[in-house]
Amino acid sequence: MKTVLMVAEKPSLAQSIAKILSRGNMSSRKGLNGACSVHEYTGSFIGQSAHFKMTSVCGHVMTLDFIGKYNSWDKVDPAELFSKAPTEKKEANPKLTMVKFLQVEGRGCDCIVLWLDCDKEGENICFEVLDAVLPVMNKPRGTERSIYRARFSSITDTDICNAMNHLGEPNRNEALSVDARQELDLRIGCAFTRFQTKYFQGKYGNLDSSLISFGPCQTPTLGFCVERHDKIQSFKPETYWVLQAKVNPEKESSLTLDWDRVRVFDREVAQMFLNITKMSKEARVESVSKKEKVKQRPLALNTVEMLRVASAALGMGPQHAMQIAERLYTQGYISYPRTETTHYPENFDLKGCLRQQANNPYWAETVNALLSEGINHPRKGHDAGDHPPITPMRAATEAELGGDGWRLYEYITRHFIATVSADCKYLQTTIAFSIGPERFTCVGKVVTSPGFTEIMPWHSIPLEESLPCCEKGDLFPIGEIKLLEKQTSPPDYLTEAELITLMEKHGIGTDASIPVHINNICQRNYVTVESGRRLKPTNLGIVLVHGYYKIDAELVLPTIRSAVEKQLNLIALGKANYHQVLEHTLDIFKRKFHYFVDSIAGMDELMEVSFSPLAATGKPLSRCGKCHRFMKYIQAKPSRLHCSHCDDTYSLPQNGTIKLYKELRCPLDDFELVLWSSGSRGKSYPLCPYCYNHPPFRDMKKGMGCNECTHPTCQHSLSMLGIGQCVECENGVLVLDSTSGPKWKMACNKCNVVVHFFENAHKVRVSPETCDLCEAGLVDVDFNKAKSPLPGDETQHSGCVFCDPVFQDLVELKHAAMRHPMHRGGQGKRQGRGRGKSRRPGGRVNPKKPKDKMAALAAYFV
Repeated sequence: MKTVLMVAEKPSLAQSIAKILSRGNMSSRKGLNGACSVHEYTGSFIGQSAHFKMTSVCGHVMTLDFIGKYNSWDKVDPAELFSKAPTEKKEANPKLTMVKFLQVEGRGCDCIVLWLDCDKEGENICFEVLDAVLPVMNKPRGTERSIYRARFSSITDTDICNAMNHLGEPNRNEALSVDARQELDLRIGCAFTRFQTKYFQGKYGNLDSSLISFGPCQTPTLGFCVERHDKIQSFKPETYWVLQAKVNPEKESSLTLDWDRVRVFDREVAQMFLNITKMSKEARVESVSKKEKVKQRPLALNTVEMLRVASAALGMGPQHAMQIAERLYTQGYISYPRTETTHYPENFDLKGCLRQQANNPYWAETVNALLSEGINHPRKGHDAGDHPPITPMRAATEAELGGDGWRLYEYITRHFIATVSADCKYLQTTIAFSIGPERFTCVGKVVTSPGFTEIMPWHSIPLEESLPCCEKGDLFPIGEIKLLEKQTSPPDYLTEAELITLMEKHGIGTDASIPVHINNICQRNYVTVESGRRLKPTNLGIVLVHGYYKIDAELVLPTIRSAVEKQLNLIALGKANYHQVLEHTLDIFKRKFHYFVDSIAGMDELMEVSFSPLAATGKPLSRCGKCHRFMKYIQAKPSRLHCSHCDDTYSLPQNGTIKLYKELRCPLDDFELVLWSSGSRGKSYPLCPYCYNHPPFRDMKKGMGCNECTHPTCQHSLSMLGIGQCVECENGVLVLDSTSGPKWKMACNKCNVVVHFFENAHKVRVSPETCDLCEAGLVDVDFNKAKSPLPGDETQHSGCVFCDPVFQDLVELKHAAMRHPMHRGGQGKRQGRGRGKSRRPGGRVNPKKPKDKMAALAAYFV
């Protein structure tokens, strides 16, 4: 019996596919990484009995990065990142130990079936999975095939079974095109970003962005927004005049006529036309024409159109809409949401999808009428050869999906029903009038067949006042003729929907990456999202784009990126060489980078006008250890301290508050300490600004506070305040927060674990002695007599936080409430319990983890 490993892109997807293929007759277990499950069943595979193991990854298994030393911003010239800096594939999420998990499940398997998403990114993940599992799988005999690729567009019984019966092979060329894009974006983006971030943050204090990033797609995206802003700023309104006439076909009714000249920009000429027409008392009918017109039903729905409508009509940002669509897809409600195609294949079961909607009260009547009268075949759209258009695959209710999920599903369903409905037909009547020598027109529309507008009422023909019955030569009395003075108005800021259209038109990004690029320019504080989801550039965004135009317009224009995208598509089609495209593109951008660096003064001139220098920004906070003058605390992102006398800038921990720490000084450099805090429910620790940026000891790294400092005698250091090994992560130490009283706590100096203890204690100190059982540092606690929880009215006790029964009920473990997931302290790994000892600075030994205590602490998890 063969053993077949099957891998999907998400855990929920793996479960759904396994359920369909096994017909529900499967067993499930958790994988060793805790995030992915394994579903097992027996069945038939290519005519042989087989044991199937269906599991998943969680998106990309690997990510591309520079090797260690090239990740240092301070030690590496950004120019080296274009060619000299070697890259390597690293695990995308080390916590998940995905490679090890795949190897454990793949060991001894004979075949692998790849159920990754059927797009270029999915093909790339296929080869990441293969790189992990092929070395441990059984070797095929002779020419026997062991690698299979399933291609599907929806999570339905029909589609999944059909994919299983028509297995293909993964596409190496499509995977290579993704590798090329990843390397180009990494090298180009990092080089420009590092240079301009260091240059401008070293000079200006109120940029209010932690990263001055550049991206080959992100920057042209910002360019579109700034281009519209410039048009608005440079717009000069012009006055024009319109001749408006009203006729009275009946005594109590009037009809407004449109002037055939539309408007004139000369007041005297307009006045002349008014005087001429006022000489006539009646309007003569010159012609009456009636014409049947058609408003076409929409093309089938692709990703870009879905994102446009989600933003313009549903008020959802593109990235949020994409996340919801992906969730609807993995739950089986819609087909694959990443597609450029607007044309249904001939064999697509349109009626089957329509029948699924026959009982929904919102559109059951329309659907049943279509099923009984016959559907209209959808319009012929664009076939990109990827996936069918986005289609509802099963019925749903608002209660099932709720909120935004239902609103997006409802639109997708209405759009699908509209594509198989009839076109909207209406009769357009046009009456041409003459008043003296001037011509006027009146148009009326009457719907004869609503067609698809019944299901998409927002596309319906607006109700208009019916036109009078008349013939050529009829005369109508003129009720009023007047001259209206108006002004031309500027365009408005781009909406997300308009930006998506521009990006698609110019080939910036893909249907999958467009939402990411728009989200990036918002996150970087380059644009803000105003009412109506309009994107208004910030001062920083405007200055950056103007600076790029001043130095090298191609950095911001869409032309060069569009050309690169075409080359990447040729790699995917096997028509271009991966290495040649990579080398050629990097050479172009390397030359542009050197020219940009040499010409940076041009952008700096614009920055000087808009932003304040570091010396003029911030408020005095703590004293410099070199000159003993006050350094200024710059709160705008990225928060930092600046000494204007020494012209030095010191980085600080982000996403928290900074304040002076009791005017205490570092014993090494005489800098005043500051206290960083993530809030009352989180963690806090003191730090020396100089040591934080220039580690004083070899075993310390940049960005470490006093809670990680290995100074042997400083009262704020890890050596004096460290208690024991963290109960959660591998390398962390629980350190007493000496500022937290009377709500005392100790916090891990690596992850976000916080242990609350000894509330209302008067004093808590770490003793130099250690516990005999677990070798953690003992704690001396001094309680107020009125609030002492100790037995026998005692107020003082010394013991181990982990082992002392007196302290047992006074300890509570929580996870700190961090303000932002990017906080560097939240990276600890969850590990097994009961690890051995590890040495702690200052000679103490970190504790073993007593299992009974771990069980007690686990009960307090929040």
